[in-house]
Amino acid sequence: MLITLSAILVLLFLSAFFSGSETALTAASRPLMHQLEQTGNQRAALVNRLQHSSDRLIGTILLGNNLVNILASALATSALITLFGQAGVVYATLSMTLLVLIFAEILPKTYAYRNANKVALGIAPIIKILVTTLSPLTQAMQVVVQATLRLFGAEPKAREGMGPSAEELRGAIDLHTGEKGSVKQERAMLRSILDLTEVEVGEIMTHRKNVAMIDADEPVGKVVKQVLASPYTRLPLWRGEPDNIVGVIHAKALLRAVRGGESKLDDIDVVKLAVRPWFVPESTSLLDQLQAFRKRREHFALVVDEYGTLLGTVTLEDILEEIVGDISDEHDIPVPGVVRQPDGSYVVQGTVTIRDLNRRFEWGLPDEEAATVAGLILHEARRIPDVGQAFIFHGLRFEILRRHRHQITAIRIATPREAAAGDKP
Repeated sequence: MLITLSAILVLLFLSAFFSGSETALTAASRPLMHQLEQTGNQRAALVNRLQHSSDRLIGTILLGNNLVNILASALATSALITLFGQAGVVYATLSMTLLVLIFAEILPKTYAYRNANKVALGIAPIIKILVTTLSPLTQAMQVVVQATLRLFGAEPKAREGMGPSAEELRGAIDLHTGEKGSVKQERAMLRSILDLTEVEVGEIMTHRKNVAMIDADEPVGKVVKQVLASPYTRLPLWRGEPDNIVGVIHAKALLRAVRGGESKLDDIDVVKLAVRPWFVPESTSLLDQLQAFRKRREHFALVVDEYGTLLGTVTLEDILEEIVGDISDEHDIPVPGVVRQPDGSYVVQGTVTIRDLNRRFEWGLPDEEAATVAGLILHEARRIPDVGQAFIFHGLRFEILRRHRHQITAIRIATPREAAAGDKP
């Protein structure tokens, strides 16, 4: 009896080992193990190889776990039948269920889950030996499994989600939490990087009404003054009509020609100094445009629609700001787009983009149908609202504060609770 009891305890220990190993190796951090392997950690390399051959790993662990559990239950049943007769079957069932559940399942798996990386590194060499030793049996089981799947019309080699999809990465980013403001900024930057393939240049461009352009037929002296007065270094040149862009003049090229003094100021041809304009469609994704900027070694492009009409401009800085947030220098013109109010609400200009609001406040406003907050209101309201009207959608309250002709210029945004608190006397 003592030998049987000792054997049952050993088998329960082995069951706990297999259960904890399964949890640890499946819950271990793949990025951390990859990083440790790069630094020369051999055990981390073993963990990575085991995770890569997941079919053999799971097969080995399940084989060992079921083998020791069944053997322990058989020994316990035999011993208790000897002591208590047929009632020993009931006693064996109850006792082994409790022992296996508590000490061979819940306890080891809880510990392994809480210390997944540490446990995985510790048991990796042992599991590797078992996987190699039991490989013939696990391969035979895989043949049976695949044959059974084919029998029921399933594809045995189809694996769903073997690599980190964009949605999985977004989920991992959302789980990156913390109290520090830097964590919030990191989340915003990581989300923006993933959005580069989905956001089009038309959504972040500077609209043509806000683009500083120069008439190429103006006197050179006036052109120089306009260039010096502008905070931008690259300005489109047009001739005849604003849609007829003939070049992009760089402030340095113009000032270099003026300083050269080889000819009179009026003899300078600004069009010859300008570079050829580069037109891109509004549907170009930010990732494609970023790669095009790098390939062409340019920082400035003109955005056109399907009819060739000029819509605005996009720069390399615009795309970088989509990732890291606003980049301001001493020449930028400050535009107060969002102002927090004492009651917790925000007064927002209609031209502020939805992406900027989502990134700054972690709101979930949709940006598929509109790029700016004014466009979102028009899309949701299905009409041009009047000043003073308010709408509640997507969990926020939007109140129209100012409107210039048909354009919404200022909106107050608040949560319904903040709006209700502000209305109380």
